[in-house]
Amino acid sequence: MSNETRPGRKTFQGVIVSDKMDKTRVVKVERQYKHRMYEKIIRTATRFHAHDEENKSKLGDIVEIMSTRPLSKLKRWRITRIIRSFEA
Repeated sequence: MSNETRPGRKTFQGVIVSDKMDKTRVVKVERQYKHRMYEKIIRTATRFHAHDEENKSKLGDIVEIMSTRPLSKLKRWRITRIIRSFEA
């Protein structure tokens, strides 16, 4: 895993909601935006399948993910760094 930022690649921060697969994590990314007409704040969440080569991240960790080439049917993201580990 390289920690460099590359131009043209999207990066998001999210929480790991599943770590049951080998070398794959499900990361939930939440975002807020204002509705154009009604100006109400809307919160949405998206789940991404991300590649974790060394299985370092665990359930509840806050991680940064970066877009990458397709690695499998669902994986188009890879975990670049663990921002904060979850303390149970």
